[in-house]
Amino acid sequence: MKKLIASLLAAAVVALGVVAPTAVLAQNAPAAEMKKEAKKEDAKKDEAKAADAAKPEEKKADAAPAAPAPVPNKGDVAWMLTSTALVLLMSVPALALFYGGLVRTKNMLSVLMQVFVGFSLVTVLWSIYGYSLAFTEGNAFIGGFSRLFLNGTFDPIKGEFSMAGTFSKNTPLYELVFVAFQATFAAITCCLVLGSVVERIKFSAVLIFITIWFTISYCPIAHMVWYWAGPDAYTSADVVDKVNATAGYIWQLGALDFAGGTVVHINSGVAGLVGAILIGKRLGYGKEVMAPHSLTMTMIGAALLWFGWFGFNAGSALEANGSAALAFMNTYLATALAVLSWMFGEWMVKGKPSMLGAASGAVAGLVAITPAAGNVGIPGAFVIGIVAGLICFWGVTGLKKLIRTDDALDVFGVHAVGGITGALLTGVFNAPSLGGPGLPADWFSMKPGYPGILDQFIIQAKGVGITFVWTAVAAFIAFKIADLIVGLRVPEDEEREGLDTSSHGESAYKY
Repeated sequence: MKKLIASLLAAAVVALGVVAPTAVLAQNAPAAEMKKEAKKEDAKKDEAKAADAAKPEEKKADAAPAAPAPVPNKGDVAWMLTSTALVLLMSVPALALFYGGLVRTKNMLSVLMQVFVGFSLVTVLWSIYGYSLAFTEGNAFIGGFSRLFLNGTFDPIKGEFSMAGTFSKNTPLYELVFVAFQATFAAITCCLVLGSVVERIKFSAVLIFITIWFTISYCPIAHMVWYWAGPDAYTSADVVDKVNATAGYIWQLGALDFAGGTVVHINSGVAGLVGAILIGKRLGYGKEVMAPHSLTMTMIGAALLWFGWFGFNAGSALEANGSAALAFMNTYLATALAVLSWMFGEWMVKGKPSMLGAASGAVAGLVAITPAAGNVGIPGAFVIGIVAGLICFWGVTGLKKLIRTDDALDVFGVHAVGGITGALLTGVFNAPSLGGPGLPADWFSMKPGYPGILDQFIIQAKGVGITFVWTAVAAFIAFKIADLIVGLRVPEDEEREGLDTSSHGESAYKY
């Protein structure tokens, strides 16, 4: 009877919520003992609550999971893939058509061949060793070999892709996208050089020259100007100097080059001039008419260059952001202004505006705004566009006569002169007082800074001077080696016949 009464009391107590559920298992215990157990359970709960209240930070730390590593933004990736395709269009077909229309009919196909194959050759060399030499840590002048054959960019076992930094912290980009984007820059730069030596250079010499010059000029200059560890490497103020010391030499100087004023245009323009001097003038130069055979084709090429150049400049922001928008608008505006300034300058000097002048003005504007695209404001774009059209018009007329060299398609007069102009004016119009965005005082704090117009102009001039001398020496070596191996120039009879049939056994046109 006593056991029955105890069981009934226990059930009643549980029903009233006095005893913890675990105590229900002890149905044979007396009621007094159950109450004691209930008090013990309540005491334990109070102790637990007190412990939790005493350690709120520890509880939060246990509850909060570790922040996942940042992943590329799909919009940035889509924009960069699009930009890469746009830059490819700048070479094939845009540059090929622009250059092809400027030569004589008998050499049209040879120019298309040189650009098409040269672009392909550099793309392969870039994937084998060029990217590694340009964009991995080595010393101040050249990178290392950690990315030979693009090693490490994709792990097929884990299915993981390596990441490249952009210009914002915690904003990565798939490294293979960056590899492809920069490959198009390297390829078009090598093709630009060829405009100076068309209509008389051997195709085999073209391939040898490109291989050597790409290796000893493009890759080192790209590394010197553009290589740095990226913003995420600047984890504290203490490491700023150490991280800066791993960057390329010209980058360490503080020179600004948004999309290739030094790396692409001064580099190729000076190399082209060296080639034109070494290979000599075309047969009949200055005596025979060597007018462009198709200005229609040249105009189409110029228009496609303008279109593709948005990928070249705005894509160099590496993100779909405000910097890309600024670069896009500056590219659009400066090019239009250069078309007008070249046209009106030519109109005043020669009495008539020409389609060739307008197309050349467009390229001049595109070249000059390249280093400045995301580094200046709209006022800078206005000035750079107007100045570029006028100074490049002088470059292909007055300066060309002074140099007395057969730079066939005016690579030096447009690309080197325009690139120098844009690089120097970038130092001026980067100033916030002139509408420019300035530059970070350091990449840890990310605070804006600007050394002053004169100081930045001098820094820009140093970058220009180093690039000019380096590429001149490298081009001389590359052309000389090609000359020793196969000879630079085709025989006189083949040059008179035209390179289409003599070098490639076919012709661009059938009559």
